[in-house]
Amino acid sequence: MTGRPLSAAVLILHGGYETGIAPPPPGVLNLPGLRMVPITRAVARAVRGSGVRIRVRAVRYTHRGWNGTRRDPLHDTVRALDALRQEAGTVPVVLLGHSMGARAALQAAGHPLVRSVVGLAPWCPPGDPVTQLAGRDVVLLHSTRDRVTSPDASQALTARARHAGARTCLVTVPGSDHAMLRRAPAWHHLTTTLVRGLLGLGALPDAVDAALRLPADALPTDGTMTLDSLPRGPGGNALRGAAPR
Repeated sequence: MTGRPLSAAVLILHGGYETGIAPPPPGVLNLPGLRMVPITRAVARAVRGSGVRIRVRAVRYTHRGWNGTRRDPLHDTVRALDALRQEAGTVPVVLLGHSMGARAALQAAGHPLVRSVVGLAPWCPPGDPVTQLAGRDVVLLHSTRDRVTSPDASQALTARARHAGARTCLVTVPGSDHAMLRRAPAWHHLTTTLVRGLLGLGALPDAVDAALRLPADALPTDGTMTLDSLPRGPGGNALRGAAPR
């Protein structure tokens, strides 16, 4: 433990269910939570030794489901952000969410601390708001084979959010799945590279950086790329990983 002031934070939001009033089960029984453990550890390692103090912390959910207009995980996220601001002041935050957690991250992005959102296999219903994303960096990652949430909906959200004033990008992950088990190393590597880049600790992949600079009237496909198109070398960071056979 050091006496250095907190410089930034990454809040982790795991997935959940469309409905469910009960609290998430504890420990290994919480499968959506388990899916984010390897990525949380990878992010924590990636920001360690940066010379600044960055907190990586999971948001605790009161209920396991989104629950319609209740939007329970959204309120849990806002409470976590408010507590962080009370404790550490105005520190920049990256929200990193998977599935339902990505939906909560996107909707909580209007909070004054939030600078960026990274959404993994996000749940993006077409009617969800986007005005709160103005002025934020939003990078979504989505498997082309996802059967739980829609990569097309992610692309539509990046376009709508860009029109609303956000800086957006979508990276598709061929040959993977909603749980991020297939090509897991590629998910982990790209996610940590994005978080570091958005925190200013390293370079974003060149194509991602270019997408975040697109004008508001760009075509939706202009801000979309495939993981396998990201080059190795400077700005590319060797993100390919191995595709399944």
